[in-house]
Amino acid sequence: MITEDLLAREFTRIIKQYYPTVGELLDGCYVKVIVSYWGRPPKRIRYVGIYASDEIMPYIQAKKEVFREIADNMGLMQVVFLNASRLLRDPKSSLKNADPRLWLELHLIAA
Repeated sequence: MITEDLLAREFTRIIKQYYPTVGELLDGCYVKVIVSYWGRPPKRIRYVGIYASDEIMPYIQAKKEVFREIADNMGLMQVVFLNASRLLRDPKSSLKNADPRLWLELHLIAA
């Protein structure tokens, strides 16, 4: 079975190979494949989460069709854009305790 980290790296590689200008935008982002369960019985759904800073977010969202096309071809459900700066400022976020590595990566992106 393919892990989520491998899928995220492959997604980034394909974007950089076929859309080099869009791939340059991903250099300032953190790409993660997120797994959730939906329905009865629970069905496993994987989608791409792109964490970006406030400055890069409009450029990333302008190319959302490219991201969705690649994700669809890889068998992933959807692409979600998340604001890293806002997520780090949220006082109720438990991200620091739940996933410290992601929390540190988001600090690098937001800076």
